Amino acid sequence: MAAAAVAAMAASCTSSPKSITVEKDGETTVISMPDAALTDSVSYLVGINFGYFIKANNFGEDLNYAKIKKGMMDFVKSEGNMNSPEFNDQFEISPDEMNQLFNKFISARRNYEAESNKAAGEAFLKENAMKDGIITTESGLQYQIVEAGNEVKPGEKDTVYVHYTGTLIDGTEFDASDPEKDPVRMIMNRVIKGWTEGLQLIGEGGRIKLFIPAELGYGERGAGTIKPNSALIFDVNLVKVNKTEEKADDKK
Repeated sequence: MAAAAVAAMAASCTSSPKSITVEKDGETTVISMPDAALTDSVSYLVGINFGYFIKANNFGEDLNYAKIKKGMMDFVKSEGNMNSPEFNDQFEISPDEMNQLFNKFISARRNYEAESNKAAGEAFLKENAMKDGIITTESGLQYQIVEAGNEVKPGEKDTVYVHYTGTLIDGTEFDASDPEKDPVRMIMNRVIKGWTEGLQLIGEGGRIKLFIPAELGYGERGAGTIKPNSALIFDVNLVKVNKTEEKADDKK
């Protein structure tokens, strides 16, 4: 036949998925809707896609997942042209308010985290300062020298090679060098203030534990998994110091 003849087959209550037969050029082909297994797989992957957005914005358990489902279904069931003024009237909250409310939510959460972390860090450092072997400097840095090392100490412009572990005050490890690999190279005036000050207190081969208040760390901005105003703990082994040769102009 010049054109395809399509006959719909009514599915029974027990048959799944729905299917139709297509006759073309004397041949009959059965075309079916996706079966349950494929539908479930795609549904799961759509969930992963939503999960990526949620995790990328660090929402975690902050959101009301029942409202997420309702908003999603309201949009799926919506009718009309998305560009028409009446389209947004179908929803509890106009999608036009998304950016404003999103930014308000992020700001409020960030402010709460910053103040909460600041209070927790101050309480931790206050208690930590009372422990044996802990020394507090004028800047507020706290440290404990585990091994003093030799007489070669780094200056503010020197390069150091270190192994280290960084943790939050609750013990969560957020960064660490690989002890099986070469030590990490760092330039003293390009690291956080707590490191610049603290590593000058030991020599090559030395090991120091640094308790760094937020203002000597990443401050209000935070960094990656480090939340704003987080106090930090570093265990640092100073493997090697490369002294920077002073230029004539630097000596003046």
